[in-house]
Amino acid sequence: MNNIDLSNYNIRTDLIIENNNLAHEELDIDGIKITSTNENGHYVTLLFDDITDFEHREIVGKHFESVLKDFLKLNKIKEDDSCLVVGLGNRFSTPDSLGVKTVDSVIVTNHLFLLGNVKEGIRRVFSISPGVMAATGIESFTIIKAIIEKIKPDFVIAIDALASKDIDRLNKTIQITDTGIHPGSGVGNNRLEISKKTIGIPVIAIGVPTVTSSSTIVIDTINYLYKHITYIKENEQTNKLSFYRKNYRQKIHNLDMPKEDKANFLGLFGTLSDKEMRGLIDEVLNNTELNLIVTPTEIDFLVDKLSNLIASSINNALHRQINHF
Repeated sequence: MNNIDLSNYNIRTDLIIENNNLAHEELDIDGIKITSTNENGHYVTLLFDDITDFEHREIVGKHFESVLKDFLKLNKIKEDDSCLVVGLGNRFSTPDSLGVKTVDSVIVTNHLFLLGNVKEGIRRVFSISPGVMAATGIESFTIIKAIIEKIKPDFVIAIDALASKDIDRLNKTIQITDTGIHPGSGVGNNRLEISKKTIGIPVIAIGVPTVTSSSTIVIDTINYLYKHITYIKENEQTNKLSFYRKNYRQKIHNLDMPKEDKANFLGLFGTLSDKEMRGLIDEVLNNTELNLIVTPTEIDFLVDKLSNLIASSINNALHRQINHF
């Protein structure tokens, strides 16, 4: 997203909640962790476990819809203000196709207004998927700016795939902000900023982390190894047949190995803080050109589910006459 100063951390992330220097307010509702942050604007992050079944998808969708409506009010957007929905990313790269696929399911209404046959409670909505510069040769910002100058919408909703430094947040997090968006910033491919400052109208940016770096996977694996060994030591008298049940990751989530045990286990490397360890691994993988950008194997299925959820929430939030997931 925009205006997150993580330059001292040498990490790849677009998520405001991964900046530990900022104050975050947190609520836990219906199993969804909702975090609010103010940093040159407003951010809300929803963290959830699953949206692959209808029940969980609807719960997450309704909470996200409510948050989006709050953003419309916060930015003084009226019920009859027109909206341009922008799907950023590359349709032909699955982890980067979230924005494009979301726009495919957004209800567009401008043509109905031109015909003069629109019910009360339906907003004028346009949509565009500008593609990526490698395919078009044109900055997304340039395309969006030109369209805005022509059709003159009152505000923009932009959807994009993000990067995270935590594998537990991949495809289980939705971030929304009114600070704008820097497409590609989380993977070191910065494009021109799309924000109220640059295009002159409010921009509400929605993103889901779909990728992380291989250094993040190494760090998280080491930390889970610490937790796993600690769990074994604490439960060595437990019946081994019941040792590894479902929700094992939740069982060990809050465990940590004492510093002296880390040093005994991994020597000098075990004495490093998480930040120092991350910096060292980043240095090694970056210099060997092996710090790859990776995504889960089931990304096709998850992007389809997430894009459909986000589109449904946008449709419900924009149109008073629509209420469907």
